[in-house]
Amino acid sequence: MKLNPTLIKVLTLLAIVGLLMLALARVGGLVDERQQRASEARRSIEQAQAGPQALLGPVLRAVCHETWETVERKGNTMVTSTLRREFFTDATPDRLDIVGNVVMEARYRGLFKVNTYVTDTTLSAQWKPLQPEAENPKGRVTCGSPTLAVALSDSRGLREAHVQIDGQEVAVLPGTPFKKLPSGFHAVVPRTVADTITAKVKLQIVGTGDLAIAPVGDNNQVALTANWGHPSFGGRFLPVQRDVEEGKFTAHWRISALASSADRDFFAGRALCTGVSAADKDNNRYSSNDDTVVTAAATASDGPSAPGCIETFGVDFIDPVNAYSLSDRALKYGLLFIALSFVAVGMVEVLRRLRVHPVQYLLVGCALSVFFLLLLSLSEHLAFGISYAVAATACVSLLAFYATHVLGGWRAGLLFGTGIAGLYGALYLLLQMEQTAMVLGSVLLFLVLAAVMVLTRRVDWYGLIRSTTPAA
Repeated sequence: MKLNPTLIKVLTLLAIVGLLMLALARVGGLVDERQQRASEARRSIEQAQAGPQALLGPVLRAVCHETWETVERKGNTMVTSTLRREFFTDATPDRLDIVGNVVMEARYRGLFKVNTYVTDTTLSAQWKPLQPEAENPKGRVTCGSPTLAVALSDSRGLREAHVQIDGQEVAVLPGTPFKKLPSGFHAVVPRTVADTITAKVKLQIVGTGDLAIAPVGDNNQVALTANWGHPSFGGRFLPVQRDVEEGKFTAHWRISALASSADRDFFAGRALCTGVSAADKDNNRYSSNDDTVVTAAATASDGPSAPGCIETFGVDFIDPVNAYSLSDRALKYGLLFIALSFVAVGMVEVLRRLRVHPVQYLLVGCALSVFFLLLLSLSEHLAFGISYAVAATACVSLLAFYATHVLGGWRAGLLFGTGIAGLYGALYLLLQMEQTAMVLGSVLLFLVLAAVMVLTRRVDWYGLIRSTTPAA
């Protein structure tokens, strides 16, 4: 008994589709490998320059002493003793205004581009006179000159720092007096905590990826501008005003201590952590100064912030045209491309009574698969849109030329090439319109199915099978 040739051909085509799926999987492996290398390039830049930055301050710390006298009897004599204890008084600003201007700077490791930034930031803070309380009812508290401190998650990114106290420039020294916030700088304030203190701090900070700010003041006003048109605002607070335009953005935050736990986190001795978005980063984590690693899932907990971290907000300078993520998304439609192309060739076979060999199907599928490899390789050197256009044009031209001979005429070849070009155009739209990708994909599939059903509504499938069955 001989097998039906139509069944054999269908089984052969299924095997070809399986082989092409393996080829697409290999291309997907290349995309993953290149993404990993891009992540390694980013980590290399972070290690050589500075990583994501988190900023806290300015805050005050003063060393205070409490003295009191006690009277006790020793035998028949009353002895007066003076006791003394030393303690720290920490203070966050009553008002904190931050103005930052961010300028993006691209760094490269081979072919891989890493977005870094330089921000010129001005911090203006004001403290009311402090009155540290004595523990002993008869105690007297005296405090020395306080220390003003500003903490950073990565002090290697600090290029410049200037501190003015009531208009007077003071010397800036490395490090902070806080155990959990070792990175940063400090300056000795020529005042006492009993005086009103006004400070202005000017910084130039270098970072990679994102910038986070801890709103430790009672009233916080933050304004950021940047020459970057694709910000991703995150953390615990979104800006109350934002203006995102082509190539730039401005954002403003107004945060009260009534809404934020940052000052309480600071007094509790928590760490300053980087990361403003739970969906961020290749490693999907927050990193802190004391080597604590807090997973992004922790932000979904019942607490006000990630465990062990001071509450922050900020902006991630994301790259929306990531060639590897777009190539990976395009690959997800690879099997659909192959299936629709095979359906188109099969329709021509049925409607025009042509015979297309399985090897010819295989070559068409290989051309479709090579498109994704071309797209990946070209996008490492050219803009993604240009790379897509070049790869699509090359593959459409090849398939149209080949179909001219396979389908028996230049009209059929041109029509086939036009259909493939339409598929590439639809795919590009799917890549650019992520939010409506499912709708567009569903509509496309419906239209293709409707076209097949309309064109084959009069086909006698049983008759077609009988005509290909060899006589006994």
